[in-house]
Amino acid sequence: MASPDPSAAPPSVFRHRDFRIYQLARLCAVLAVQIESVAIGWQVYELTGSALALGYTGLAQFLPFFAFCLIGGQVADRVDRRLILVVCQTVMLLCSLLLLSFTLGHIQDVRFVYGVLVLFGTARAFYSPAGSAITPHLVPPEELTRAIAINSTTWQVATIAGPAVGGVLYGWAGATGAYIGSATLCALTVVWMLSLKVRTGSASSESFSLETLLAGFRFVRRQRLLLGSITLDLFAVLLGGAVALLPIYARDVLHTGPWGLGLLRSAPAAGAAVVAILLATRPLGGRAGWKMFISVAIFGVATLVFGVSRSLPLSVLALAVAGAADMVSVVIRGTLELVSTPDDMRGRVGAVNMMCVGASNELGEFRAGAFAEHIGAVSSVVAGALGTLVVVGLWAWAFPELRQVDDVERAAREPLPADGVAEATTSD
Repeated sequence: MASPDPSAAPPSVFRHRDFRIYQLARLCAVLAVQIESVAIGWQVYELTGSALALGYTGLAQFLPFFAFCLIGGQVADRVDRRLILVVCQTVMLLCSLLLLSFTLGHIQDVRFVYGVLVLFGTARAFYSPAGSAITPHLVPPEELTRAIAINSTTWQVATIAGPAVGGVLYGWAGATGAYIGSATLCALTVVWMLSLKVRTGSASSESFSLETLLAGFRFVRRQRLLLGSITLDLFAVLLGGAVALLPIYARDVLHTGPWGLGLLRSAPAAGAAVVAILLATRPLGGRAGWKMFISVAIFGVATLVFGVSRSLPLSVLALAVAGAADMVSVVIRGTLELVSTPDDMRGRVGAVNMMCVGASNELGEFRAGAFAEHIGAVSSVVAGALGTLVVVGLWAWAFPELRQVDDVERAAREPLPADGVAEATTSD
C-alpha cells in the first residue's frame, strides 16, 4: 500500500455538512449584529451627542453578559448546544424587532435602546459558550485548528461586510432599513441552526452547584497557558479598544458620515480576515508564544497610530493592521482553549473566556466612552494604546511558559496535561 503524500493538501473541513451549515448560520448572525451596531452607534450619538452615552451601549451589553455567562456555560454542558443556539438567536431576532419599533415609534429616549441591549447581552451570555463548545462536534479532532481558523474567517468576513452594509442601509433608509436587514438575517440564522443534525446531548452529569458553576475558573487558573492568553487579551483590548468612539472619530475628527463609520468598523475585520484565511490554509508554525506577544504589541501600536491620525485612509489602514494582529492571538488562544479542555468542561471554560472577551470589548467600550467624556476621544484612545503596550511587557515577564509555546498545531494533536505545559509544545 502506498503511503500518503505528506505534501498533499489536507481535505477541506467544508466537506462536513453540519460544519458548512454552521458557518452559514454564523455568517448571518454576525452580519446582523454588525449592521445593528452601526445603526445603534450612529443613532445614539445623533440623539445625545455624548461620548458617555456611547459608552453606556457597551455597558448595557456587558453587565447582563457578565452576570449570566457562567450560568450559560453550565447550561451548555448540560443541554443540547444546538437547542441553546436556536433559542438565543430567536431572542436576538426579538431585539432587532424591538429596535425597529423604537425607530418607527420615533422614541427619543435612548434608555429604550439600553434596555434592548440588556436583553441582547443576556441572550449572548448563553449563546457564546454553546457556540464555542459545539465546534469540536462538527469536525474530527485533527481538523479542529483549521475549523477554528475558519470560524474566525467567517466572523471576520461578516464583520467586514456588516458595518459597510449597515452604513449603506443607514444612509439610504435610515435606522429603519438597518434594523429590517438585521431582523431578516436573524431569522435566517434561526432557520440554519434548526437544520443542523448534530445533537450534543448532555456532556456533564454533575449536579448544578456553586462548585460546578465555578469549575471553569478553577480549570483556567490551573492551566497557566490559558490563564496567560485569556488575561492578556482581556487587559490589552480593555485598554486598547476604540470601537465605541468610532462614531465620534467619523463625524468630529475625520469629518465623514455613516458610510465612513461603516468603513472604519469594517477595517479591523478586513485585516483580521486576511490573517484568518492564511492560518486556515497553512500552519502557524513555531514560536507561537512569541508571535502572540508580538501581535498584541502591534495591535497596541496600530491603535496608537489610529488615535492620532486625522486622515481617513491612514485611520482605516491602522485599524486593519490592528485587526490583523489581533487575529493571531485569537487563533492561538482558541486552539489552546479547545484542545486542552475536556468536552464536559468546554461550556464552562468557554464561558470564562467569553466573560473575559465581553469584558475586554463591551466594558472596554464603556472605559473608552467614560475617558473620552473627560479627556476627549483622542486622548482616550492614545492612553489606552499605551496601556496595551505596558500590559504586553508585564505579561511577557509574568507568563514565561506562554512565551515558550512553540507549535500550537502540534498541541492540537497532543492535548496539554493538567498543568497546561507540555514538553512537546514548548521550547527553550
